[in-house]
Amino acid sequence: MMTLKKNSSTSVKDIELLRLFKAHFKGDLNLARIRLICLFINALCKVKSVNFVKISAGFATSTDASSSYRRIQRFMAFVDFSSIWVAKLIFSLLPQKKGLILSIDRTNWKFGSKNINILMLGVSYKNVAFPILFKVLDKRGNSNTNERIALVQEFVDCFGKDCIDCLLAEREFVGEQWLNFLNNNNIRYFIRIRNNFKIFCPKKQREITAKHLFHNIKDGKIDFCIIVAFNKPELALEYYAKRWQIETLFRGLKSSGFNLEETHLTHRDRLRKLILLVMIAFVWCYKIGDFIDEKIKPITIKKHGRRAITVFKYGLDYLSKCLLSGFNKYNLNLIQFLSCT
Repeated sequence: MMTLKKNSSTSVKDIELLRLFKAHFKGDLNLARIRLICLFINALCKVKSVNFVKISAGFATSTDASSSYRRIQRFMAFVDFSSIWVAKLIFSLLPQKKGLILSIDRTNWKFGSKNINILMLGVSYKNVAFPILFKVLDKRGNSNTNERIALVQEFVDCFGKDCIDCLLAEREFVGEQWLNFLNNNNIRYFIRIRNNFKIFCPKKQREITAKHLFHNIKDGKIDFCIIVAFNKPELALEYYAKRWQIETLFRGLKSSGFNLEETHLTHRDRLRKLILLVMIAFVWCYKIGDFIDEKIKPITIKKHGRRAITVFKYGLDYLSKCLLSGFNKYNLNLIQFLSCT
């Protein structure tokens, strides 16, 4: 259980966030760039939008908004900001480093005629997936086998294979080479397949469609949930239900949180840097919301049995109010939620 120190101040001190990020990015980024990251994430949580005009107006600095806007543009265009640095920061915030359930999925939208297509790998954490690694795809539509393998391999190279319990994925993520990669690396998985997915039937000694295995069920039209597994098929539905957590992540990054679709960025590397900053903010807000929900004031449960607000949004709204008003109602040390100590 996390033990939090009380914060005697009424607002988030920029110097505290700067000190935390200096410790993490030491040797990788200079002080000016780390300070820009602090200002950006603070402003992002205030305005709840990735629009640079709004964010620059929210910078906690005496500098003109126009100057802040240009600083943001220079950072996105020229600064070398590694995905691995952010992945290691988020990984360090996980209370458990073993038995991790990974989810892989895509989210996409359009800006004008340009397709924005993100392949994301997340780590299951309570009711959500924490974003850990991703690729900005240079195309529309499904990811291919090489892109999926590269993303999972990047995780393995960075954190090791032994920390993985299993991988969850939707019907898009199938294919012989992809499944062979997971099998050969002993990465357990639970992946849903389409009804018309071809499988080899030993009894018939030929390929059949997956739904043919259930032809004896005669309750009209049925939308099957057919899951292939590396092992432990009896746990397939229990594990696969957690795949929805990455959809909750996407909603937080987009319409229910930071409105990622408001960005006008289409350049892949600049968009990548923006998403990395949003990932840090997302994890910060979720951890705040989770603590308040569990330790201080539980989220209201509606009559239909669902929460009135997501844990992430609970934290985002609280943090945003603190940053805007300077009033920290529960007197929390908010910076400590981004600390691994």
